[in-house]
Formats: sequence, C-alpha cells, structure tokens
Amino acid sequence: MTAALLLGWIVAALLLQLAAGIGLAVWLRRHAGPSLPHGTDAIGAAPVAASAWPGWRKFRVARREFEDAARTQCSFYLEPVDGAALAPFRPGQYLTFTARVADPGTAPPGGQRTITRCYSLSGQPNAARYRITIKRVAAPQDRPDAPPGVSSSHFHDQVHEGDVLEVKPPAGHFFLDADPSVPVVLIAGGIGITPLLSMLAGCLGEQPGRDVHLYYGVRNSDVHAFKAQLELWARQHPQFHLHGVYSRALAGDVQGQDYQHAGHVDAALLRRTLPHGRHTFYLCGPASLMQSLVPALAAWGVPQQDIHHEAFGPASVRAAQAEPAMAQGTALPALEVRFDTSGRTLEWSTRDESLLAA
Repeated sequence: MTAALLLGWIVAALLLQLAAGIGLAVWLRRHAGPSLPHGTDAIGAAPVAASAWPGWRKFRVARREFEDAARTQCSFYLEPVDGAALAPFRPGQYLTFTARVADPGTAPPGGQRTITRCYSLSGQPNAARYRITIKRVAAPQDRPDAPPGVSSSHFHDQVHEGDVLEVKPPAGHFFLDADPSVPVVLIAGGIGITPLLSMLAGCLGEQPGRDVHLYYGVRNSDVHAFKAQLELWARQHPQFHLHGVYSRALAGDVQGQDYQHAGHVDAALLRRTLPHGRHTFYLCGPASLMQSLVPALAAWGVPQQDIHHEAFGPASVRAAQAEPAMAQGTALPALEVRFDTSGRTLEWSTRDESLLAA
C-alpha cells in the first residue's frame, strides 16, 4: 500500500467518525425536547434553584418611593451589593428579609430582636433591580392602644436609600401561569396589589396578546397605589381592562375617571363585567376579600384549578363546600416562634417550606 493510499484511508476514517458524531448530536437534540429559556426547568415552572443564591445576600436600597397619596405604601428598589446578576423570578413570587428591630419588651429598654418577613415582588420580572412595596400597618381601629406593625414601621421609618438589607432569593408557589390562551383575572384588595402588579407587568410584557382584567378594591384615591401607572397601561394596552373599585370614595373622586365601580369587588360585579368563557383567577388581599370571593367563584362554577389565591395578614381561605380538614397548600395564619436560648423570634407561615427550613 502506498503512502498516498494509506493517507487517503486515514482521512476517510476521520471524516466518517466526524459525520457519525454530528449525526448523533442532531439525533439527541431532536429527541431531548424543545430548548428552554435560561433560568427555567420546564415551561411554566419556577426558576431553577441553581440560578439563585444560597442563604442571605446583601442588597442596597437604591431608591424609595411612595405609591399612594396618603404615603402609606412605599416601594423599595434593591440592588445587589456584590454587583452580580439577579436571580430570575416568576411574577407573583416574594423575597424574604431579616432585620434587627427595637424590642420594647427587653429589660433594660433599648434591646433588639431579629424578625423575618416576606414581601411580594412588585416590579417587572426582567427589571435590573428588585422592587418590593410595603404598606405601613397601623394599630387596629378597635385597639388604638395596640402597637403598629413592627416590620412595616421599621421599613418606613428606619430603612433609607443607601442602607443594606439581608435578602433570601425569590420563592413562592403563587405565580402567573404561562398559558397566554386563557384570559386572566387579577383581583386585589389593598396592598394585595403587589404580586398582581408583577403578574400584570409580566402579561403586558411577555404575553401581549393575552386579555387581562384587573379588579382593584381600595377605600378611595388617597390609598389607590400605582394609580397613574395602571391608568397609563390601560391606555396603552387595549387588552388590559382596568376596574378600580372604591368602597368609600372621597368628595373629589370622580366615578368613571378615578375609579370605575362603587362598593366592593364581589361575584356580582364579576358576573356583570366579565365576558363569557373560561378565565384563570388570581386573588390576593385581606381576609374579608378572600373569604367571600374564593368560595363565591367555586359556587359560580369556576374549576378549582382556575382559582389561585394568596392571603396576607392573618387570613385563611375555605373553598365552597370544603371539608373541615385543611386542604393541602392552604395558607395558615402566621405564627411567631421564639427560641429561648438565643432570644430570637421568627414569624413562620406555610409560605415557608417548613419550620426547620425557616
């Protein structure tokens, strides 16, 4: 065999091996299913945990901004101190914070205790910064001598631009589905607008053809958070239908201009204003809203899989004709757990994976 013939056989063998490798790669790609966007493990699934950070991470408050005329609801824009990329999140998820706050029960006075709180992300999923919005929790009207909300007072009074906060990555199972073919109905009461605002931004930005109906119940224009932003989106996006509902309108509030409906968000309003057909419902608000609407939707005939809800505060929800046993995934009231050895106090609810994990 001549040297030239031997070289030809070697080149042919190499080309055959290369072709086989390319063919195998193509076959594997075709049989592995569609490729997924970065940060997801399945279509419609929550972000992959590997894209988040372990434990606590430091974030600097880049900006504070009040969202209502009464200045009871304040947004905090957060940037990572380390300058690394943000973990992705699904519209509707929340961040977990820890902070040292004054403890009036210590002796001598001036002591502190550690609290842990969860706040929903209220910004767009693809923003360069995280945003949360916190409502100042005053003492109950029937107990004016009771202390105001510990965490909300701390954020409103003590957390300023430039301060550094300890934050855990986005979490939670209350987030927008990825099926743009089904119209979505967002129902918010008070500060319950925060996760739904993120869902709305996600719909308008990522699912521009999807019909979205927002029912937002507040007392009046003084506490109507994000009013200008919502009205701008309603003008810009014909598929977005805004329903502001005032229960105690002020003398200067104009129906049809400042708000669309008087009273409360209830099943009768939804029946009058929603078009016929299937909708996916997302609800977030106080106990009165959740306890009335979730069973009413089920009684109306909305399938259970199309009703998604998250209560804030000491609210829990029982579906219509539900058994006394607590259904899996139902939110329980938050519990305060105190550790005697360290003196630390932790607020835990079923939003956390477990008491041990919290």
